Amino acid sequence: MKSIAVILSGCGVFDGSEIHESVLTMLALSQNNAEVHYFSPNDLQPTVINHITGEEKSEKRNMMEESSRISRGKISPLSDAKAENFDAVIIPGGFGAAKNLCNFATKGSECEINKDLLRFVQAMHQQKKPLGLICIAPVMLPKMLNAPVKLTIGNDIATASAIEKMGGIHIDCPVDDIVVDEEYRVVTTPAYMLAQSIAQAQVGIEKLVKKVLEMA
Repeated sequence: MKSIAVILSGCGVFDGSEIHESVLTMLALSQNNAEVHYFSPNDLQPTVINHITGEEKSEKRNMMEESSRISRGKISPLSDAKAENFDAVIIPGGFGAAKNLCNFATKGSECEINKDLLRFVQAMHQQKKPLGLICIAPVMLPKMLNAPVKLTIGNDIATASAIEKMGGIHIDCPVDDIVVDEEYRVVTTPAYMLAQSIAQAQVGIEKLVKKVLEMA
């Protein structure tokens, strides 16, 4: 049985992990008999958003506590994640990927990656274990791997140009497909960067999970 680390960054599209993408990832992993372990930074979110109005709120929320709503309580701090325990890692999207796991949302191509995430992903990569990133999460790849990795966030021109500026190679991709970089062992899919429905997001995410497990 393959053991997969899923990295969450809160609960909700505007300030954490995209819930549909996270659940579709979990479902596809379960259907393919993978053992899943959840991780999140044990830190406060930089922003908390009212998901009805889109407005920022003044309250404080802890990323790991929020993520545990998605993982049904089973979660560990990202600082505890050890590459030798896993066959692959998958990171769903949502603004949490661009605000909480890194600061791409505010810094763009000058962004920095969460240090625990960087350490874990680089260790996984050094051990030639595959990485699957969904939606906006792939923007982190050029900085995480420090390499000209091929990836997709769909076809958003501004985001694609920031990726190229960081040294990545952006490939336009439809919602129902994946981009595979065999050399760097990375799989990406656009999901809600393009999806108009959960059914559309599901097709690409299922392909990504199957490919990551096949490579693991």
